[in-house]
Amino acid sequence: MHVAFALFADAANLSQEGKLNVLGVFDALQVATLPAVHPRAHLVVHLKGSANDVGAHTVSFSWLSPSAQELWSSSGDLNVGAPPPGVAEMDLPLIAQLDLPMDAAGAYTMAIAIDGEHTIDVGVQVRSSAPMAPKALVS
Repeated sequence: MHVAFALFADAANLSQEGKLNVLGVFDALQVATLPAVHPRAHLVVHLKGSANDVGAHTVSFSWLSPSAQELWSSSGDLNVGAPPPGVAEMDLPLIAQLDLPMDAAGAYTMAIAIDGEHTIDVGVQVRSSAPMAPKALVS
């Protein structure tokens, strides 16, 4: 099993036909002040698998601050069923709706692991628009 792509979006879902719908892909956030929380972001991880991947797997997420501090982590089970006859590759989309805590400006990382093995990082650059202290005028 491998990751075809992973990204953050404002919204994502699977249609009745199984199509992955993604809206508002982003890799940067502008916040008024810090600390802050970006509510209900959607982490989309599109996995590709084969008959060799049938069975139980663990998927883990770790949200890391710019200083590499883990702000939260979560894991879950993924059970992959057998593909229909004649199908060589399966699409295995994962959508996680989550809040993203941010304690400082800089580069944040969502580290993704499958079965305990680091697979991919998804980055988000956080910028704050907090006003800077006024500078004294020199005459």
